Amino acid sequence: MKCAGCVATVTPGLNALKEVESWKADVSGAEKTLSVEAEETAVPKVIAALEKVGFKAERIL
Repeated sequence: MKCAGCVATVTPGLNALKEVESWKADVSGAEKTLSVEAEETAVPKVIAALEKVGFKAERIL
């Protein structure tokens, strides 16, 4: 994600996941990260939601 438009694109999918407690996109930093607070079972669902709208995602601990 590079901009506010990208954040707007992923917002509906992430907000629809009941397992996700909160999330935050940092588009101003060099690494452009997405932080998600969620149940462990949500990881594949979060990745799928992002891929559905054209973003590649991987889990980083």
